[in-house]
Amino acid sequence: MYGCVLLYSHMKTTLNLDDELLRRAKQRAAARGTTLTALVEAGLRAALADPPRAQPAVLNFPTFRGETPPVVDPADRAALYDVMGVREPLA
Repeated sequence: MYGCVLLYSHMKTTLNLDDELLRRAKQRAAARGTTLTALVEAGLRAALADPPRAQPAVLNFPTFRGETPPVVDPADRAALYDVMGVREPLA
């Protein structure tokens, strides 16, 4: 008993295309020296390809050199008020 295995790498199909679009596609294929099938396949591959990933933005923030803040014990309210230049509120 013999078996026959047929492998198809292409499938025939029918597309309903706008007449003007088909005319332009045929012209483009001829201008490129290729077939309408190859042009349509290339267009489908491009349309179905994963979009390129966006590159992360590089942010360059300006830096400024300031004065060294005074060393203050945060637990010492009076010293904090002195550094801030305010009078200690009444309790």
